[in-house]
Amino acid sequence: MAAEPVTHLLYLHGFRSSPQSTKAGVMAAWVQQHRPDLTWWCPQLPPSPAEAMQMLFEGTAAWPVARTAVIGSSLGGYYATTVAEQLACRAVLLNPAIEPARDLAKYIGETTAWHSDERFFFRPEFIDELRAIAPVVLTRPDRYFAVIAKGDEVLSWVEMRNRYRGCKVKLLEGSDHALTGFEEQHLTEVLAFLGLAVTSG
Repeated sequence: MAAEPVTHLLYLHGFRSSPQSTKAGVMAAWVQQHRPDLTWWCPQLPPSPAEAMQMLFEGTAAWPVARTAVIGSSLGGYYATTVAEQLACRAVLLNPAIEPARDLAKYIGETTAWHSDERFFFRPEFIDELRAIAPVVLTRPDRYFAVIAKGDEVLSWVEMRNRYRGCKVKLLEGSDHALTGFEEQHLTEVLAFLGLAVTSG
């Protein structure tokens, strides 16, 4: 049975990132231009993973699950997998973080955001919060589409591929963590997986 059309779309940015990220901007612009009828939400995520999850689940509580999809980049991909498992909705993962509790331990303390001069504290307890929300099993691999770059300079493409084995995967021979050229090279496939098309009239 074909999936219902997506009417509610959530975008989750990565660590130290924001809704001003390039890929988030590409998606927001596409929605505004082609599908302004969609419910679009790309929130600024708090540093605390527990607070982020609470905000996301409260914010999507009234969304129709069968018509909901989530896109997540890097740490946002880790969050998106948790959200997708909780809501049983479709998800697109863009170079998703696999073991952020391990990888982000070196950032404990004060750090800065990429798209502003804003400083924030990444606290030791956030590592435990990341472990606590870890999605254990992908119950429906067919609900996932992962875009994974072998050229990712931040995350292990092997870990990403292994995590999403059995899912739809686009494995890139090169590229980078940011998936430079996302709009030209990957947007069409992302939209197709989510069943998003330009509405007429």
